[in-house]
Amino acid sequence: MEIYPKLIMDALATVRYPGTGKNIVEAGMVEDDLRISGLHVSFSLIFDKPTNPFLKSLVKASEAAIHAYVGKEVEVEIHTKTLQAPRPEVGQLLPGVKNIIAVSSGKGGVGKSTVAANLAVALAKMGYKVGLLDTDIFGPSMPKMFHVEDAHPYAEPVNGRDLIVPVESYGIKMLSIGFFVDPDQATLWRGAMACNALKQLIGDANWGDLDYFILDTPPGTSDIHLTLVQTLPITGAVIVSTPQKVALADARKGINMYQNEKVNVPILGLVENMAWFTPAELPQNRYYLFGKEGVKRLAEEMHVPLLGQIPIVQSICENGDNGTPEVLNDGSQTGQAFMAFARRVVEETDRRNAEQAPTHIVEVKK
Repeated sequence: MEIYPKLIMDALATVRYPGTGKNIVEAGMVEDDLRISGLHVSFSLIFDKPTNPFLKSLVKASEAAIHAYVGKEVEVEIHTKTLQAPRPEVGQLLPGVKNIIAVSSGKGGVGKSTVAANLAVALAKMGYKVGLLDTDIFGPSMPKMFHVEDAHPYAEPVNGRDLIVPVESYGIKMLSIGFFVDPDQATLWRGAMACNALKQLIGDANWGDLDYFILDTPPGTSDIHLTLVQTLPITGAVIVSTPQKVALADARKGINMYQNEKVNVPILGLVENMAWFTPAELPQNRYYLFGKEGVKRLAEEMHVPLLGQIPIVQSICENGDNGTPEVLNDGSQTGQAFMAFARRVVEETDRRNAEQAPTHIVEVKK
């Protein structure tokens, strides 16, 4: 059996690229490096980027086309090339980021996203370079909390790659899947698809140099959390809970997830949200609607720091809905509480980094 180039190219011309409907020869996707040696055929397919969703399927379709139109006994070797530089390896992602803080909760409804948003703004007010990633693929809330729902992030070329430019608000670089999906439609994605989208928001965005990269994680423990700890070197986690017993039970699970030997992420501390209710007309009064100091006792039991206690007041909800995080209000009790909480996060982060820093012992000769 004799194989010649036209046979191969005619076979490949039957394979269509789903994105355009053109066949891969017409689309210029077959590199000019076809080699034939007996029954062995090798060539390369060119794709726009390494994350092209049709890459694997087109490789299989091309091999199948050659077997169908040329011969089943043909040995096919297909290489892939991309016009863009590949995404950096896991250990080389975000080289300009100094500290990565995961804000987590064992359950929903405890104000975790509110805490993450105010933490990011507080750090920016303190003069740090801050990034904020909304990692809740199925329930993104950060676009609403920063009043940037209508933002449309775009990509720009950086060192041979097209990188997403984060949206900037209150001095914070921010991304969320909420910028790319219809807010009125449910995101019906399987876990693998959601995790791949998250990896793109991390590795295919131009985050630049940051002092703090805040991750607003989904409630509970899920594939998203595993993807984060496997993709990023997380400096530490902040666990958010309300004082009530049902929330504390789930907070324990969140702590356990990060302390698991397979995850091994340090717990920077706990923050007690909705610690008490203070009416605006009675600023000295405290009403413990969800129990008193439950998170404080849990922190003592688990031997982790209590980073702050945030009261519940009407303005937190109103400012969250209006896209103006409460910490922007310097004169409010809750604004001051969020600032104190952010300072404690910085202290614990610095302490953890100092503990992990290599020590150099210098021998002094007498």
